[in-house]
Amino acid sequence: MGHRERPSTELRPVRITRGYTDMTPGSVLIEMGETRVLCTAGVDEDVPRWMRDSGKGWVTAEYGMLPGSSPQRIRRDAYTGGRSKEISRLIGRALRSVVRLEGMEQLTIRVDCDVLQADGGTRTAAITGAWVALHDALSWAKEQGLVNEVPILDQLAAISVGLVDGRVLLDLEYVDDVAAEVDLNVVMTGRGLLVEVQGTAEGQPFTRHELEQMLDVAEQGIRELLAVQQEIVGA
Repeated sequence: MGHRERPSTELRPVRITRGYTDMTPGSVLIEMGETRVLCTAGVDEDVPRWMRDSGKGWVTAEYGMLPGSSPQRIRRDAYTGGRSKEISRLIGRALRSVVRLEGMEQLTIRVDCDVLQADGGTRTAAITGAWVALHDALSWAKEQGLVNEVPILDQLAAISVGLVDGRVLLDLEYVDDVAAEVDLNVVMTGRGLLVEVQGTAEGQPFTRHELEQMLDVAEQGIRELLAVQQEIVGA
């Protein structure tokens, strides 16, 4: 977790391992550099009470950092804290944007994203890995006869990008993140549509031109992640 040695627009090494655990139909370990997130997806044959009789299914997510994922121990009750809730909602919204809920036969897919090791970009890695876990859980549901087809409309991936010393950097690791003047998280579909853009100036405000530069670099990185997903699932 030292000095960045990658070129400014290069991703960290990415590895996605399917079937990482045996207890859920979707189970993916995603590694981006030193960041590692376990994404599991389970299938419930029910939906939230407010959705019953709607004919639709639901996708929801929870995100949290395990106690040993950071040099400073993370408290277990942080799972219920504001940051974890905000990221959980982000992941859930992002996944639902690429799923046809009407085709889910009133099933709920519950995706859990547990950060095993954090070195920046945990929420974006979680989204990229969660899509593969969701794909596998819905494929399993089809094999079990719970749905007629896999109701996924598109791929989904996410990446962080930022401005550090006036340069646009892709895929911020911890040393980049703490030095960033602007930190941007970008979520995008396989068709190149934006799902969410979360950006903040940590110091000086940034220009629209700089925002467009960051979005261009983020899109380049996301296309690489989408290609890794396609290789994994045969999409």
